[in-house]
Amino acid sequence: GDVYKRQALVAAGIFMAVGGPSFVSASAAKRQLPIYSVEREEKVCAISFDAAWGNEDTQALIDILGKYNVKATFFVVGDWVDKYPESVKALHDAGHEVMNHSLHHDHYNALTADQVVADVTACNEKIAAITGVTPCLIRCPYGEYDDHVISATRSMGMEPIQWDVDSLDWKDLSASDIAMRIVSRTREGSIILCHNNGKHTAEALPIVPVSYTHLTLPTT
Repeated sequence: GDVYKRQALVAAGIFMAVGGPSFVSASAAKRQLPIYSVEREEKVCAISFDAAWGNEDTQALIDILGKYNVKATFFVVGDWVDKYPESVKALHDAGHEVMNHSLHHDHYNALTADQVVADVTACNEKIAAITGVTPCLIRCPYGEYDDHVISATRSMGMEPIQWDVDSLDWKDLSASDIAMRIVSRTREGSIILCHNNGKHTAEALPIVPVSYTHLTLPTT
């Protein structure tokens, strides 16, 4: 129906334009910054999921996203890839982007630049072995970074991705609270942070497209 058609706009490939002119440039800033959101005039956003530990709801997320024709980006830890290779393949086969979330979810600020590069490379290789695609995006563990971390990842041709909308699904908020947090904070070009094992994330997702459509997308 119309809701599904409008929701397809939300699934527009923001992440596919990495390095393009639509991304907010941090190069002019004194501090090296990752990408928090994207400059877009269209009413589109990007939904992302971090996968580091559990795996109970991954297939449910794939099914729900498929129902609404939404493609998301999953940032996965190398250890998670080792534990759940079938889920990595299922995500890729469903058309979602499988990107880098580090090898072991270590604190990158405490690593040397060479250690960061080695860690990112190892995770990339694990993902590529299953999907056939080498990741070009990374979300730093814990969302932590400093200048040397950002410089190290960009030296590899990787783009570090943060978020400007935090669902707080890891705090075990109710499904309605998660959905309303997302809907109330999302704007054009937002990057939304969720987790694949949030207690109520899968339950919240179907609320988001309906609410988001009615609140912020054109009705004609």
